[in-house]
Amino acid sequence: MKLASAQTLAQLADLLGVSYAGPAEHAITGLNEIHKVEPGDLMFVDHPKYYDKALQSKATTILINQEVACPEGKGLLFSDDPFRDYNKLVQAFGVFEKAAQSISSSAQIGEGTHLQPGVFVGNHVTIGKDCFIHPNVIIKDHTVIGDRVTIHANTVLGADAFYYKKRPEGFDKLLSCGRVVIEDDVEIGASCTIDRGVSGDTIVGAGSKLDNQVHVGHDTEIGKRCLIAAQVGLAGCVILHDHVTLWGQVGVKSDVTIGEGATVLAQSGLGKNVPPGKTFFGTPAKEARQQMKELAALQYLPEMVQKQG
Repeated sequence: MKLASAQTLAQLADLLGVSYAGPAEHAITGLNEIHKVEPGDLMFVDHPKYYDKALQSKATTILINQEVACPEGKGLLFSDDPFRDYNKLVQAFGVFEKAAQSISSSAQIGEGTHLQPGVFVGNHVTIGKDCFIHPNVIIKDHTVIGDRVTIHANTVLGADAFYYKKRPEGFDKLLSCGRVVIEDDVEIGASCTIDRGVSGDTIVGAGSKLDNQVHVGHDTEIGKRCLIAAQVGLAGCVILHDHVTLWGQVGVKSDVTIGEGATVLAQSGLGKNVPPGKTFFGTPAKEARQQMKELAALQYLPEMVQKQG
């Protein structure tokens, strides 16, 4: 999320009631996660395992729960609970706007676009030309939709990220302030759910087609001309390069990258990266040819056990 106006390190330290290291006038222009950070962004880190990665990232400002030396060119905010204080910043700068009507007056809707009955369009949404939005679709605030996009009934774009911190008293939700971006010539089936980024964008690339009941988690990036069959579930921060095909009921864990032109066969559970052009299958998914050989070999296992007995 980009801030409407830049904030200084001293200003944010005062807002949060924390100490800091770095120049008081050090500028912060956005809030972001480590997967998406750019120069000018602030990110948080609250586990020693990720301190070095955070400090060496592109982020210019780090909200951290350990007093460490400040790297050159960066600013540090020292907090006893970075997760809590990051949420405070989201609440301060990602201002919630109540919906006053079904189609917000701040929405921009292109020529030739049709909205069927029951469609909800939130604040500051942009929809391009010649789109067809079917009944009861919900398009939440700041979503961006390109030209010639079709979205079928009951789909929801822009729900919050599924991101929680477990505490003794229960689960603490990380507030979302990102967007959903749907590029040109995309078709999205009925009853799909595409969550907005925690602080960046969840993207569906130009020409991609999603079947019914597909779920796309926060900050996931789907490339151009991908095919995703029914009941596929993509966790947060998944990357699909161009021309990827996922068949029905494939599940993909967070932070997995699927290379260009790769295929994952139906009902596979994918927990690791897939190289470009490869076909994977099974749970846990492996290269399809190897997986088929192993499954074929299993039919001989009872006979081998019986012989050994």
